[in-house]
Amino acid sequence: AAFNLYGTVMMVALAVSLVVAVVLIMRFPRSPQEWVVGLICTVVSSLTGGSFIIMKWNLHEWVTDIWGMITLGGFFFICGLPGWAIVRWIFNFINKQEGKTIVEVMQDLKKAKDDIQS
Repeated sequence: AAFNLYGTVMMVALAVSLVVAVVLIMRFPRSPQEWVVGLICTVVSSLTGGSFIIMKWNLHEWVTDIWGMITLGGFFFICGLPGWAIVRWIFNFINKQEGKTIVEVMQDLKKAKDDIQS
């Protein structure tokens, strides 16, 4: 039982570390603040997304097998990849809205929604 716990912790730590490395190398942060935000968002999306998949499809028993552990690590890795991109897009949008009123921002959002639907 102790081996499975340590194995699980190591698998999660390795998967999360690798996804952070990949994301931050591929989309190099523009500032130290962006680096910290990227690190936090990637780790959180990796852990929450991977955990969601495991809980949703009851994959807990895969922890007892090395190949199951590798697969679960892959889930954590894959779930971390879009986390930083989504947060970066959100911050880019927020920065473009600086100086606007809430009404103007809502009008821009409505226009964007209408453009997508048509």
